[in-house]
Amino acid sequence: MLGATRSSRRREQSHLLDPAVGPRAAHHLLQHRVGRARKSFHHLADTFTDSLARLTGEEQKQVKTTAFDLQMNPANPGMSLHKRDRAKDPRFWSVRVGSDIRVIVHKSASSLLLCFVDHHDKAYAWAERRKLEVHPTTGAAQFVEVRERVEEIRVPRYVEELVPPVQAPASVRAPKPPLFAQTPEQLLLGFGVPLEWLDEVRKADEDSLLDLVDHLPAEASEALLELATGGTPKVAPVVQPDADPFEHPDALRRFRVVANVEELERAFDFPWEKWITFLHPDQRQFVERDTNGPARVSGSAGTGKTMVALHRAAHLARVNPDARVLLTTFSEGLATALRSKLRLLISSEPRLGERIEVAAMDAIGLRLHEVSFGKVRLATASDVRARLARHAAKVSGSRFNEAFLFGEWQQVVDAWQLQTWEDYRDVKRLGRKTRLSDAQRQSLWSVFDAIRQELQAEGLMSMAGVFTRLAGEMAKRKHPPFEHVVLDEAQDVTVAQLKFLAAVGGARPNALFFAGDLGQRIFQMAFSWKSLGADVRGRSRTLTVNYRTSHQIRAGRPAAGRGDRRRGRQYRIPQGYGVGVQRPRADCE
Repeated sequence: MLGATRSSRRREQSHLLDPAVGPRAAHHLLQHRVGRARKSFHHLADTFTDSLARLTGEEQKQVKTTAFDLQMNPANPGMSLHKRDRAKDPRFWSVRVGSDIRVIVHKSASSLLLCFVDHHDKAYAWAERRKLEVHPTTGAAQFVEVRERVEEIRVPRYVEELVPPVQAPASVRAPKPPLFAQTPEQLLLGFGVPLEWLDEVRKADEDSLLDLVDHLPAEASEALLELATGGTPKVAPVVQPDADPFEHPDALRRFRVVANVEELERAFDFPWEKWITFLHPDQRQFVERDTNGPARVSGSAGTGKTMVALHRAAHLARVNPDARVLLTTFSEGLATALRSKLRLLISSEPRLGERIEVAAMDAIGLRLHEVSFGKVRLATASDVRARLARHAAKVSGSRFNEAFLFGEWQQVVDAWQLQTWEDYRDVKRLGRKTRLSDAQRQSLWSVFDAIRQELQAEGLMSMAGVFTRLAGEMAKRKHPPFEHVVLDEAQDVTVAQLKFLAAVGGARPNALFFAGDLGQRIFQMAFSWKSLGADVRGRSRTLTVNYRTSHQIRAGRPAAGRGDRRRGRQYRIPQGYGVGVQRPRADCE
């Protein structure tokens, strides 16, 4: 969206950087930059894909046809474009689709932004309540709701309670303090709060905040909610005054340049898969970061860890054209899902798929073992259980049941591939609730050692044995089977698998990338990653924004009563609203 002369840019930069120019004055100087971003034909907003998905199938077909026509020739005289005179933003136009559907576009001389689509009245109402602006502090393009229009449509909301709380008379009830009255204006602007919403934000208390954030850009909503619950939100990065406002990290989460009809078609075919098109700035940072050793991204359910893993694998293949990349997880079903999503992600770059292998960890282990040592004969769980029962019966006075014996074998003896009594005597049984004396361990070892020798004599191996053997082999190789490994659902990686991955990746830059939530661990007990050669300290980050739970669901949950006791205040912001931090366990670092 379009060009300015170098001299005019320099004059604008110098004026904006003048400390005498406040944010409100700079705000007006910056708005024309929305109409002069770098030249590109089409932009697509996430609000458009969201609204498109709400239409019927037949309506969607009509909208897509119109959008393709706009992409091919926006000046086509057959296109029915009408300027929205009642809209606050003079560049909002409507495009007629059939008798009742209207597409709202933001139109300039050289670019077109698809903003919203709905039935006639709803589409026009959307345009009349919004403006496309460049934030005066961050420089990010953002949709801003017109505050006076929001006031016009706001209606009182009443919440019924089964048991009304006992309240003091209104005459003596103290007003609730505003949450951000003492927060500096520049800090609020640094969070992406639109200039015209500053006064409203300063007045917000714990009751009005949840309503307020629904009207603010996502980066501002997330920051205010984190600040209100005692956190320290990150200030948005500030770009140069002449930078493209659509390339700002916060803008990239809601706007995308669509270079051709094929990209537009892909976005339309999978509107629900927004992770293909729009990335949160934190997610993009994790995807593109260079690391000098193993790295891990964690987060609670719904924070986009799998999305980051997919984009990370594609990014590594893209920037390392001679590298082989493994994208893996712990089950075949999850690997199939990853394979399907990766095809969507790289559909415009199909050659990347030739260098990205997607497979379950066990499948990779069996294949590599067959290449290096021959085909594996796996010992099944039923084999092990039968042997445990037989040998345990020979031990007089044994008080351990079959479930305990199998768990001890699987999670301790086999997991760590213990070979001697001394190994079992000294091993740390992290996560095993039953404490054992030396005498009990010695009695148990007589059972486990007999089973271990039987399996070895019959040429049977467990998957732990497969990966342990491969780890030794990989450590000797000059060239690993994969230059980069991305592991999704890393909370369920086993001891032997992690040994193998550490041997493959070592300390090579960008070799290992783990994505998972240690709080969602299903199958594995806790153990030290560092002791196994996968030291992620200093390269471990947490995703905090949850995408699965809507504002409405969160707002409807009972107040969690999370408070900031340092300030003597008790906030009623619902637990987890916008913040999904999962603290990793210390014994897993």
